[in-house]
Amino acid sequence: MNEVIRAIKERRSIHKFKPDMPKREDIDAIIEAGLYAASGRGGQSSIIIAVTNKELRDKISRDNCRIGGWNKGFDPFYGAPVILAVLADKERPTHVYDGSLTLGNMMLAAHSLGLGSIWIHRAREEFGTEEYRKLLADLGITGDYEGIGHCAIGYIDGQVPEAAPRRDGRVFYAE
Repeated sequence: MNEVIRAIKERRSIHKFKPDMPKREDIDAIIEAGLYAASGRGGQSSIIIAVTNKELRDKISRDNCRIGGWNKGFDPFYGAPVILAVLADKERPTHVYDGSLTLGNMMLAAHSLGLGSIWIHRAREEFGTEEYRKLLADLGITGDYEGIGHCAIGYIDGQVPEAAPRRDGRVFYAE
């Protein structure tokens, strides 16, 4: 089987990560894969904020937990030490799709490097606040960006889950 198709079929969302930081070159390779995602009219509207600072990572986790309505202390990033926040330029009509493809590419790249990943929502709510707009400004990011999602990555703590059987009746040929 083709290695790309194999990765697509084998990749799973991971719900338990080791605290060990992945190698910088692996993080960079994952980010690069995200930057090569398809985008509407080649606009490349997505940006990626690589959060490897534990203090900031934990703050984002606490805010995400609060927005999600979970009990205090729950980590919606399941212990992953790296959060790759994806935002996209709201001026582009395809910005949500562009950011989604960026996230998908990064999750597949993480899998190909032996790392686990999971897509976590609520980036839109986070980066819509003044506090997170200030973070963007502090990073030198200007423009009107919307949070699309987070790709949490790290070393898997445990086994990769098995794929659920695919539901029938989801493909239709118009021949």
